[in-house]
Amino acid sequence: MPNAVITGATQGIGKAIAEKLLAEGCDVVVCARNTAKLNALKADWAVSYPERKVYTYDTDLSIKENIHSFSVYLHALMPHVDILVNNAGAFLPGEIADEPDGRLETLIATNLYSAYYLTRALLPAMKKSRSGHIFNLCSVASLRPYPNGGAYSISKYALLGFSENLREELKPWLIKVTAICPGATYTPSWEGSGVEEGRIMEAMDIAKMLWSACQLSPQANVETIVLRPVKGDL
Repeated sequence: MPNAVITGATQGIGKAIAEKLLAEGCDVVVCARNTAKLNALKADWAVSYPERKVYTYDTDLSIKENIHSFSVYLHALMPHVDILVNNAGAFLPGEIADEPDGRLETLIATNLYSAYYLTRALLPAMKKSRSGHIFNLCSVASLRPYPNGGAYSISKYALLGFSENLREELKPWLIKVTAICPGATYTPSWEGSGVEEGRIMEAMDIAKMLWSACQLSPQANVETIVLRPVKGDL
C-alpha cells in the first residue's frame, strides 16, 4: 500500500487530505502540535479505517530541530515516502507597515521552512527510488497580493517559489511536485467569522483534487492547482 506523510493534519485541509488518502487505501503518518487532537484522530480513524495503518507524531515544525527529529522517526518507520503533503502552516493577517516585529520570521518558519527542511530530509530516499509525489499547500495569496496579507502573503509567495524550483530540480529523478493554491476554504479558522459555510469551499474539495493529481500516469505531473469559491474570493 502507498504511504503518505501529512503535516498539520488535525483539522481543516490537512485532516481532509489525510481522510481522503486513508479512504483510498493509503497508510498515513500525520503530525501536529496538539497531542490530544492527534490521539483523538487516531482513535477515530482506527474505527473508520480499520485496515489502514495510522501513525501520529506530536511536534512543532516551525522549529528546525523538531523537523530533524521527525525525519529520523520517518526514516526508521519507512524506507520511502510515496506522498508528502507539506500542509503545516499558520495564518496571521496584517499590513507590512504595522505588523508586530517578528511576524515575518514566525510565518516564514512555519509556512516555508517546515516544508523546505522536511522535504530536504526525505529527498535522498525518494531520489534513490526515483519516485514520489510532493504536494505543497500554498494559497491564492501565493499568486497575488490582497489587503491585510502582509507577512502571510510573503510567506506563501515564498512557498510557491520553493515548489516551482523543486519541480525543476526533480524532473530528472521522476519525482512529482504539485503546488496547491486554494482560495477561501471552510476550516475552524473561519468559525465565528460570519461567513456562511456555503459561500466558500469545503476542505474535502482540496483533498479530492490532490488525490486526482495522484492518479495520473507516471509520466504526467500537475504543477499547480488553483481552486476558488464559485462566487470568487472574499
